[in-house]
Amino acid sequence: MAQLIGGLGTSHIPAIGGAIHKGLQNDPYWKPFFDGFPPIREWLAKEKPDVVVMFYNDHGLNFFLDKMPTFAVGAAPVYNNADEGWGIPTLPPFKGEVDLSWHIINTLVDQAFDIVSCQEMLVDHACTLPLKLFWPEGECPVTIVPVCINTVQFPLPKASRVYAMGKAVGAAIGSWASDRKVAVVASGGLSHQLDGERAGFINKAFDLQFIDSLESNPEWATQFSIHEIVEKAGTQGVELLQWLAMRGALTTAAPKVKRLHTNYHIPISNTATAAMVLEAVG
Repeated sequence: MAQLIGGLGTSHIPAIGGAIHKGLQNDPYWKPFFDGFPPIREWLAKEKPDVVVMFYNDHGLNFFLDKMPTFAVGAAPVYNNADEGWGIPTLPPFKGEVDLSWHIINTLVDQAFDIVSCQEMLVDHACTLPLKLFWPEGECPVTIVPVCINTVQFPLPKASRVYAMGKAVGAAIGSWASDRKVAVVASGGLSHQLDGERAGFINKAFDLQFIDSLESNPEWATQFSIHEIVEKAGTQGVELLQWLAMRGALTTAAPKVKRLHTNYHIPISNTATAAMVLEAVG
């Protein structure tokens, strides 16, 4: 069976792609953010995952406000980058892991999750930037399964539902008839709000408590309603649901995880940014 080796998380601010393209990694504004990734790359170089399951949110590329599924899973052989213009200008297509995609889809449906199955799917910065941050040189060395969670248009899924969905994805990975090594990735900012009266809102204390909970008390955030998460983390801070799904997946792979690395920096584009590695330890 496949081995789920660990989980990673990172923010996916569109301007990161521009910074990569312009070579600004050592610019004083960007350096504290980019300095968070060498330990992640070292872990990836050591563990060499074959497949990444990416929990992320679509930004109007495949789904817009008139048609917004709660959960959607990609089942395409290839995913083309079609960002909205802020990101890296050109990226080669990303290879899909179709067999695992369908295994996850069938498992989710069997466990009563109503999802959209996407045999064609475009990806934007939320999916592509983590891959470029983790593997900055050359083409991406892993195949991918994109799992899109709505954090854009209300009503949003409850935190407990997202955590349960992540656990179901983890169970699917663990029962996949393959000898491949799989990592799960959460893509999304922590606290931030980009519009309205609270534009620029960041809640460092809540972010750090959430980060700590992912290691020691993964169900901590499930106590909050979506409106409470918005109040604590901002309108776009609900992207932390992606991190919760990633942690749920790990729960089914190992009773314990070990936090190998965390980087937290504020602000980048009015967003609290974070990067993390959680290793499954059995």
